[in-house]
Amino acid sequence: MKTQTKRKADTMATRVALHPFLAGVNRAQLLLLTDCAIAAHFEAGQIIMREGELANRFYLIESGKVVLESGDLLGKPVVVDTIGSGDLLGWSWMFPPYAWHFTARAVEPTEAIFFYGTILREYCERDPSLGYELFKRMAPVMLRRLQAARDKMLAVHHGRASLQPVVLESPFMDQELDTD
Repeated sequence: MKTQTKRKADTMATRVALHPFLAGVNRAQLLLLTDCAIAAHFEAGQIIMREGELANRFYLIESGKVVLESGDLLGKPVVVDTIGSGDLLGWSWMFPPYAWHFTARAVEPTEAIFFYGTILREYCERDPSLGYELFKRMAPVMLRRLQAARDKMLAVHHGRASLQPVVLESPFMDQELDTD
């Protein structure tokens, strides 16, 4: 049992070290990150995080596809961006008020590395170089996503695009409801 646990830890350490988002992070920082990491799997249609809820984690996507959507509270949600393998999902865990700004939904089976953001924030307080390293990597992602949202809004405003509502597919949609 002890060797099996060590093997899982070694496997997670390898997964963390090999993820493109963390390329070039030093060994000590990788150990801290691995300490906060567990494997995660999401089925198509599964909500990963919901807009407005507490942001206490983030994910590094290894495979699959996730849509970021907004407007859930205003009616039909609208797809803002689509992310996949090699991408970061979630930066709100790092910045007050620690609330999600988008809803994230897997659109196909997705494998990811889950990180406990609350623990990682404590590590960043103790080791500011870790926080700075993560911030340097998150800032371009935030900028790219905000710019994509801005471009989409301008395209809609100028009539060059329309907002695509979220389309959910379910294996149960083809079945009749049993009303007996």
